[in-house]
Amino acid sequence: MILTMFSQILLRIVLVAIPFLIWFAWAAWARRSGRPMGTTPWPWLVVASALILAASLMGTVAFKSDNRGKVYVPGEVTADGRVTPGRFEAK
Repeated sequence: MILTMFSQILLRIVLVAIPFLIWFAWAAWARRSGRPMGTTPWPWLVVASALILAASLMGTVAFKSDNRGKVYVPGEVTADGRVTPGRFEAK
């Protein structure tokens, strides 16, 4: 469960970083090719990141299954000492 949450957070960080990475890669290429550069459009980069983050959160809500209508079965310790993970089962 912690690994799943960590991967979700890492995915969101990468998605937020995409507009910044594209801008700075393009700016570095433009400087090397001698193009005149303006200032960094921070508000546009922040808005683009926020839109990508919002779209990813809405996509998660729309396409991930939920656990409504299911019963949570907590983890149990078996006779041999192993712990079974908690899970959701249909009613």
